[in-house]
Amino acid sequence: MAMTAEAAPEPRCIEATLNYVLDVGGVLYNYSGGEGSTEVDSNITADPRRVTLRNGRAGGPFDLDKQGFRLVDHDTRMRDFFDKEELARVYYPEMEALVKAQTGARRAVVFDHTLRTADDEKREALKIREVVRRVHNDYTEWSARKRLREVLPDEADALIAGRFAIVQVWRSIGHPVETFPLTLCDARSLSEGDLLVAERRYPNRVGQTYSVRANPAHEWTWFPSMRRDEALVFKVYESLNDGRARFVPHTAFDDPGSPPNARPRESIEARMLAFF
Repeated sequence: MAMTAEAAPEPRCIEATLNYVLDVGGVLYNYSGGEGSTEVDSNITADPRRVTLRNGRAGGPFDLDKQGFRLVDHDTRMRDFFDKEELARVYYPEMEALVKAQTGARRAVVFDHTLRTADDEKREALKIREVVRRVHNDYTEWSARKRLREVLPDEADALIAGRFAIVQVWRSIGHPVETFPLTLCDARSLSEGDLLVAERRYPNRVGQTYSVRANPAHEWTWFPSMRRDEALVFKVYESLNDGRARFVPHTAFDDPGSPPNARPRESIEARMLAFF
C-alpha cells in the first residue's frame, strides 16, 4: 500500500522583514481617497527590520488584556462578503456577539469594516484596499475618543466617562491565508515612546493612527494559514491605563513560507467599540 506523505509541521519561529517607520520629525501622514477609491499618498519613510516571529499556534494561551490579541474558532453565516447589505444584516451582529463574549463587554457596536486583497486586478475591479505592509496601530488616544463621538454623538459624554475599547476582528474571507498574513506585537513588549502619531487624511475628515519606530524588545506573533472559520480578535485602543494591553501594533508581511503559486490573500477586518 502506498504511503501518504505527511504535511511538514509548521515552524515554531520564522524570520521576516517588517516595515517600521523612521522618526524624521514633522507631521507624518497617510492619505486615502475613501470608499470606492484606490488613491493613496504618504510622507512616511519605511525602516525595514528583520525580526523573529513566533508561531501562535505553537504558543499561548493568549489574553486580550495581556498580549492584547487571541485567535478563536468562529464560523460565520456570511455567503458574500462583498454584499454590503448582508454584511450589515449578518456579519455585524456576529462580530458584536463575538467581541462581547471574548472581552466581557456589556455592549459592542460595529462602526466600519475594510476588505483587502493582495490581488491587484481584483482590488482594482472591486475598489477595495491593498494589504498594509507597515507596522501601525489604528487609533491614538485622541482619535479613539474622536471616533466614539462620531459614531455615538448623543451618548458620547456618558460613554467616554466609563471604560471603553476599540476592538478589531480579522479573518480570511475565502481560502486559507497563503500570502501576506497578519502579525501582531505583544502589547507587553511595547513602550510608549515607540508610538508616533500619524495623521490619517480622508477627503472629508482627518484622523490619527500610530506609526511605530523599531525596538528590538518587540515580540511578534503570527498564526499561519488562517482559515475562514477562525477570527483574530485584537485591541487597538483601551481607555484604562492600569497595566493591561492598550495598543496592539500589527502589519501584513511577506511570508517566507508562502507556497509556490500561493493564492493572494483576501480578508476583512471589522472595527467596533466595546463598552464595559
